[in-house]
Amino acid sequence: MTNAMSNLDRATYRGRVDIGGAVKQSREARGYSVEDLSLTCGLTGAEITRIELGADADPARLRRIAAALQVPTSTFHLA
Repeated sequence: MTNAMSNLDRATYRGRVDIGGAVKQSREARGYSVEDLSLTCGLTGAEITRIELGADADPARLRRIAAALQVPTSTFHLA
């Protein structure tokens, strides 16, 4: 059994990492810890960490984070 990723899988993974990186960068620019953001947007610290690691790119959660950080949703590649 191989662990090879298809090109589509790699592109999807990179996209999620980019979104996660944008969330982390925006959070840090605001001076927020994960806990601060958690309290502000109503998500758990674990949910935010998963998003920042690229394991979750749920648009509804990203919109809540964008609102809490007072950044446009387009910061996280959302319309």
